Amino acid sequence: MNSISKVSSSTVSSLYVHVPFCATKCEYCAFYSEASNGEQMSRYVDALIREMELVASSISPKTVFFGGGTPSLLSLENWRRIMNAMERLDLLGADEWTVECNPATVSSEKANLFRQYGVNRISMGVQSLDESLLLRLGRIHTRDMVFKSFKRLRDAGFDNINLDLMFAIPGQTMKIWKSTIEEAIAFGSEHLSCYEVIYEEDTPLFEQLQAGEFDVDEPLSCEMYDELISTASSAGYVQYEVANFAKNGETDLLKLPSYACKHNVNYWQGGECLALGPSASGFVDGRRIQNVANTERYCQQLELGNRAHETVEQLSPLALAGETAAFGLRMNAGWEFDFFKKVTGYDLRTEWIDDMQRSLDSHWAVKTEESFFLTREGLRFADLVAEWFIRPDL
Repeated sequence: MNSISKVSSSTVSSLYVHVPFCATKCEYCAFYSEASNGEQMSRYVDALIREMELVASSISPKTVFFGGGTPSLLSLENWRRIMNAMERLDLLGADEWTVECNPATVSSEKANLFRQYGVNRISMGVQSLDESLLLRLGRIHTRDMVFKSFKRLRDAGFDNINLDLMFAIPGQTMKIWKSTIEEAIAFGSEHLSCYEVIYEEDTPLFEQLQAGEFDVDEPLSCEMYDELISTASSAGYVQYEVANFAKNGETDLLKLPSYACKHNVNYWQGGECLALGPSASGFVDGRRIQNVANTERYCQQLELGNRAHETVEQLSPLALAGETAAFGLRMNAGWEFDFFKKVTGYDLRTEWIDDMQRSLDSHWAVKTEESFFLTREGLRFADLVAEWFIRPDL
C-alpha cells in the first residue's frame, strides 16, 4: 500500500468515483461490487471522503462520474455527506457531472438533491424494457419503474439523461430489440449507450453458456447492431463511439454531438483521470493506478491515512501511445494525425503504418490526408483492431 503522496505534477480535470454496492449481482456483471449493507456503506463514505481530502489539491474537475455498482443505492444521508465534503473541498462545479442510477432506486428526493449540488447528467441502467429479459438478467427493476424514474428525473430538471441498453441477450429476439430501441427513443433521452452482451468469466451468464444452456447467435447480434445504428440515426442520434449515440444541439465540441459524454471522450482520447473508491482505475502522470478491489481493505487503508492502491504501473511512452491509439479508434471520428501527435508525441503514420494498412486491407478503416478512422463495419471489430495497435510495455 502507498502512503500519502503527491498525486500529480499538474492539476487533473477528470474525476471518477466507484460506488461498489448493489442490491443484487446481475447475471452478466463482472465489475467489482458487493451486497448493500448499511453499516459498510456508511464506512465506505467515510473512507471516500478521506480519499477526496488526500487528492483535493491535485484536481479541479471539469468532469465527474460516479459509477458502480449502483451509486443511486446510497441513502440520502450518505449522498449529503459526500456532496457536503465535495463542497468543502471545492470539488463542485464540474461542466459535466454524471451519476449512474438504477430505475429501482431513483426517488424524487434523491433526484432533487443531485440537482441541488450540481449533478447535471444521469446514466440510467435500463438494459431492457422487456419484463422477461429483465428477470433473465437478474435486474431488480421493472419496466414500469423505468418510466416513473425517467419522469422523476425530468421533473427534477435533468435535461441530459442517458439510457443504457443491452442487445444479444439470451432469449432476445429482433422483434423485442426493435421494440426496446423504439421505446427508448420515445422517452426523448439525450443519449443512448447500447452494449452487446459480453460473457465474462466468473459470471452466471458465462457459466450457463459453458453448460450449453444457450448458444451465441453472432449473425443475429450483427443484425441487432445494424438495426440500432439505423433506427437511432433516423431518430436524430449521432453515433460517436462504438456503443454510444447522442443528440446534437448547439455544440462547440469539434466533430462530437453536443450531448456526447465528455468524461468518456476524455478517457478515449488519452486524458488523465483520477479514480477513487474500491477497484477504481485511473490514469495520472503516465501511470495506471488501481485501487484495491475490496471494500474492507479499501476502508482499512484510508482509516490509516493511506491511499488504497493495489497497483501503480508506469507505462513507457510507446505503450501509452499504443493504448491511446486503440481507445481513440473506438470513436467514429478516429484520430486526426496532428491531434494524435499532440497527445502522444508519436506520429500514427510511422509507428503504426503496418497496422493502419492491415485495417485498410480489411476494409475496416479509411485514411485521409488529415485522419484515420474505422468504417461502420470496422467499428464492429474495434476490439480486434485495438489489439493490432497496442504496443508491449518493454
